[in-house]
Amino acid sequence: MCAIQRTACYTNGLVYRLVLENLKHRPVRTLLSALAIGVQVTMILTLVGVSQGMLHDVAMRSRGTGADILVRPPGSSILGFSGNMPEKIVSVVRAAPHVALATGTLVQPIGELDSITGIHLDEFNAMSGGFHYLEGGPFTGPNDLIVDEVYARSKNIHAGQSINIGLTWRVAGVVEQGKLSRMFAEIESLQDKYSAKDKISVIYVKADASANIPEVLGELKQKLLDYKIYTVEEFVSLISVDNIPILQRFIGVVIGLAVVVGFLVVFLSMYTAVLERTREIGILKALGASPGYILGILLRETTLLAVAGTIAGICMTYGTRSLMGAFVPTMTTEIVYGWWPWAGVIALVGSLIGALYPGFKAARQDPIEALAYD
Repeated sequence: MCAIQRTACYTNGLVYRLVLENLKHRPVRTLLSALAIGVQVTMILTLVGVSQGMLHDVAMRSRGTGADILVRPPGSSILGFSGNMPEKIVSVVRAAPHVALATGTLVQPIGELDSITGIHLDEFNAMSGGFHYLEGGPFTGPNDLIVDEVYARSKNIHAGQSINIGLTWRVAGVVEQGKLSRMFAEIESLQDKYSAKDKISVIYVKADASANIPEVLGELKQKLLDYKIYTVEEFVSLISVDNIPILQRFIGVVIGLAVVVGFLVVFLSMYTAVLERTREIGILKALGASPGYILGILLRETTLLAVAGTIAGICMTYGTRSLMGAFVPTMTTEIVYGWWPWAGVIALVGSLIGALYPGFKAARQDPIEALAYD
């Protein structure tokens, strides 16, 4: 029994040595194949990292308001604003028992990803604890804008400069990030400029005591039947990929493309390798190697390429995060460690599928024809 085990170990050792020698014999192709597999891993991890990073950033900035409850218009989605509501609703909210503070904000989309949030500065300061100014100070006129440090860095702007984002604004101050938005304007000015007179997008509410939050929430839900009303923690818990169908589908599409990339790269690499090693395969079969043995060699090579590619892809993800931080700092990117095994499995599955046809082709080769191959 021990002799059989030693023989099996020796045989496996020879197989893996043969696999490694085959990969080392063609270093350029091996490197390019591993890097191509790494690119698909990087695609998956970067997309997931951007998705998670931006959602967590929204959650952090929602908590930064200092509010306990938020009220949104009927029909609004988790991350979007499908409409506004009358500003007089703020008075209804303030009249509810145990409401210490309530302030309305107006969100005005600018471009594809950015938005300006209109605020009553004194009310917002009272609720959130106030801005920490890194440059400049509060609003001094109707065309003033306050931006956070991330947005200022992305646009290379400083307090006192002007910025054109559809309309021309003067940057009154640059503040620390983490409070609701990247850009702020006086709400009356924003309402006038974008024809949203007496309209608001969200009401932020602070209870007079933490113990009274459930009572305030219940009271507001009775008064405002069609409105979307959440505690801030409940709202934050809803900000996830699972609750955003369009993001789920987008991630699914990218993963599908990554699998196709891995399949094509490995298919081409292994198919070429089989053609180049026709005589070698013939010699192995002439020496008694079974079709399963030949197939096993190619699948082991593929597995090693997938593992090397996964490691390379994970390392490249740190590079893409640095590039995103340098060139698109408003798109927060995270390293999502929980997705590393999934990305590796996806790369391995795509690679093995790509190696199957070349592997079966090699296993079915006639040894006499293979030995005669030039």
